[in-house]
Amino acid sequence: MDILSLLGLLLGFGAILGGQALEGGHIASLINGPAALIVLGGTVGAVMLQSPLSVFMSSLKMALWVVFPPKLKGEEAIEKILEWSNIARKEGLLGLEEVAENEPDPFAQKGLQLLVDGSEPEIIRRVMEVELDAKEHHGNEAAKVFENMGGYCPTIGIIGAVMGLIHVMQNLADPSKLGSGIATAFVATIYGVGLANLLFLPIAGKLKSKVHAQSQMSEMIIEGVISIAEGENPRNIETKLRGFVG
Repeated sequence: MDILSLLGLLLGFGAILGGQALEGGHIASLINGPAALIVLGGTVGAVMLQSPLSVFMSSLKMALWVVFPPKLKGEEAIEKILEWSNIARKEGLLGLEEVAENEPDPFAQKGLQLLVDGSEPEIIRRVMEVELDAKEHHGNEAAKVFENMGGYCPTIGIIGAVMGLIHVMQNLADPSKLGSGIATAFVATIYGVGLANLLFLPIAGKLKSKVHAQSQMSEMIIEGVISIAEGENPRNIETKLRGFVG
């Protein structure tokens, strides 16, 4: 669990609500159903219109990474690669065939299979980098869904504010309806700006950092597989791979 994300979320919203309370305002005054419907509904609708279904669904799954990020076991990966290297030196590349069949990581399994097939190092690098680029691109596109939410949200908040003011102007003769219209106008703006800067944009940044970290792990696997294909000494391979987790 990413405790820092939870603390940041609590601190960000807590500071806003705490400041409201210290100024003598009521927290309940920031709760407005119509404003929330306009801002959240409008923002999600705009992003759904912009995003392909696969990317949108991926973004929802990746949102869990903010609190429950995927575990990147760099040290274990290095030990695994060194084990592959020792097997290759003792039994030859064909000795990795059984290892490839039992490897749970599809990316690493593809690299091992290319080794077993006797592919040239440059071919291995080219094939694996194509898959890495595609995977990284898809992850960044999913993260951009929240980035786009952060872009649309303040504008939708302004739309909510204008709608609230229109409601006020239409009911100037009825003072009982002025309060709710003005509240919707100002609260919608708060929702738009607040959600963009306290939630959506930070989530996008966090997801991009996780995608980058995963890509680094994949690059480490590529370098390890290439080093094995070139017959490098396991000690040299370890020294090279340590740079990815330092």
